[in-house]
Amino acid sequence: MIHCALRVLYLSILVSFAACNAPPVPLDDILIEKTFVPEQCVRAVKVGDYVRYHYIGMFPDGKKFDSSYDRGSTYNVFVGKKQLIEGMDKALVGMCVNERRLVKIPPRLAYGKQGYGDIIPPDSILHFDVLLLDVWNPEDGVQVKTYHTPPTCSRKVEVSDFVRYHYNGTLLDGTLFDSSHTRMRTYDTYVGIGWLIAGMDQGLLGMCVGEKRIITMPPSLGYGENGDGSDIPAQASLVFDVVLLDLHNPRDGIAVTNQQVSESCTRKTVAGDFVRYHYNGSLLDGTFFDSSYSRNRTYDTYVGRGYVIAGMDEGLIGACVGERRTITIPPHLAYGEEGTGTKIPGSAVLVFDIHIIDFHNPSDNTVVTVTHKPELCDKVTKKGDFIKYHYNASLMDGTSIDSTHNYGKTYNVVLGANQIVPGMEDGLMDMCVGEKRHLIVPPHLGYGERGVTDEVPGSAVLVFDIELVEMEEGLPDGYMFIWNDDVSPDLFAEMDHNKDEQVEPSEFTDYITRQVNEGRGRLAPGFDPYRIIDNMFSNQDRNGDGKITTEEFKLKADEASAHDEL
Repeated sequence: MIHCALRVLYLSILVSFAACNAPPVPLDDILIEKTFVPEQCVRAVKVGDYVRYHYIGMFPDGKKFDSSYDRGSTYNVFVGKKQLIEGMDKALVGMCVNERRLVKIPPRLAYGKQGYGDIIPPDSILHFDVLLLDVWNPEDGVQVKTYHTPPTCSRKVEVSDFVRYHYNGTLLDGTLFDSSHTRMRTYDTYVGIGWLIAGMDQGLLGMCVGEKRIITMPPSLGYGENGDGSDIPAQASLVFDVVLLDLHNPRDGIAVTNQQVSESCTRKTVAGDFVRYHYNGSLLDGTFFDSSYSRNRTYDTYVGRGYVIAGMDEGLIGACVGERRTITIPPHLAYGEEGTGTKIPGSAVLVFDIHIIDFHNPSDNTVVTVTHKPELCDKVTKKGDFIKYHYNASLMDGTSIDSTHNYGKTYNVVLGANQIVPGMEDGLMDMCVGEKRHLIVPPHLGYGERGVTDEVPGSAVLVFDIELVEMEEGLPDGYMFIWNDDVSPDLFAEMDHNKDEQVEPSEFTDYITRQVNEGRGRLAPGFDPYRIIDNMFSNQDRNGDGKITTEEFKLKADEASAHDEL
């Protein structure tokens, strides 16, 4: 009988065969010499198994009469079903994959007295150098061996899931025929719907992301009787070393987990809010792809308006300031089949660990909370009042920005004079001395989209804790000077100190200053008094010649719209 064969793995045994020139020794049964035994033998050949092996057939004198190596293909056959000479049927039983045996077969268990044509003479003892490459049984199914299990597994592969995995594909003897690693890209496919060979479709079921397993399948669940035409022989068992990197189902929505919410959450984000948040972005297997922390600035965007990927738009709704949450986004709500090129693969599930720093709505006003109010409060602040107050300023996450206490003095402003941000202006109105307030100021009433370099981030919500220390009542709206007493009927003459029928700037300044010092008049508090007086003089000096004449001089009551005159 002539054996068919696969490729040559070892040929050195020919030397030892050639050395055997002694006369043949009569044999009653086969003799087996194990010339190589693998360290591991997960399965030994049994009667009824199908095997693939290489062989070299020789006579005792070392003369070769046949070789599977010469034909470039293994010999493939069932064991124990009389498809082989009787001696080989016996010799293959108990062999392990990659084991080599030198088998000596007597004539009665080979070709006996008839021999085999012109190739094997009658009563020939035959020697076979056998290398077993594959073994399987028609009753075999897929065998799965998990050798790494991730610490957590929230979900396992099910039929119709889409998976991304890496693999090394080998034959049962360890010969590599394919690898996703060499292509540096995962294999991406649906499971259980016929897109894969049957054995892989079965072998991937039940896997967790991060799990590593060996999937072994008989040819009936691989590439069958024909192989793949190139790297996978006919009737070959296949072994896949698989690591699962990603898993989702087209029906999946986002998943929000690991929520850490402050007990003081009084408001949650809604569509249309503007949110500032930090994030770490990774793939489902933990591979990092981006972080706002590495750029040392938050990601700032409107939510619910399509400014970010759909999954993030949804995942940021219902969050509190200071909240931390994990948002898992399937690819159809992220970057889809194409991904982003280098960082995010196609069809990748994304995981974002989010920290909400602050949020506001463009329609928000300053939120004023009174934290302390004195029992006696007979006068409250209004536009034009000159006030002195202390404040502590911070961001919504508690980051300190500034404090008057650091400088040991109050902050002093005139309300309504645009000396502070509008939100603070609002928060200081109708306040009594000794009162304390907590203000939340949205950015459009604070420092806007630009913020303050190295102090206040752009679009930041501000928090102020304020205490009103002192208040000086301002003048009526539109006035920078008022009389406390009746106006003198000889006002111009009193100003004209040298009686030359005109008032010089020095005369005007001396006169107004004296009225203020003696309590008969009052300048608007909080402003430079000399600038106010200069402005008053300029308004009276109508022709701009540096002096006021009787024709130019008018009282406030005589003016239709001027604000700084007498």
